[in-house]
Amino acid sequence: MTELRVVATISAKPGSEDAVRGALVALAAASRDEDGCVSYELFESASAPGTFVTVEVWTGQEALDAHMTSRHVTSALATVGEHLAAAPVIHPLTAVA
Repeated sequence: MTELRVVATISAKPGSEDAVRGALVALAAASRDEDGCVSYELFESASAPGTFVTVEVWTGQEALDAHMTSRHVTSALATVGEHLAAAPVIHPLTAVA
């Protein structure tokens, strides 16, 4: 089975950093408990506060698809929607070397 690695970038509007951070911390904790989640890390940029990055590893596309439709993802997106500077950018990764 080939693991699927994903990086997502989420940018908060100025002044909304705490709201987005709180929602993403809760999302990360719930995501780590999902079937198919190998790892789920959440970071905030040191050079651009309010820019959050998740580094995720899933057992495969099916696990990622289930994650994206989970209650905690839809709830987090509804909670932070008005606080985002742009739509989250999600990058499934392919190894090149």
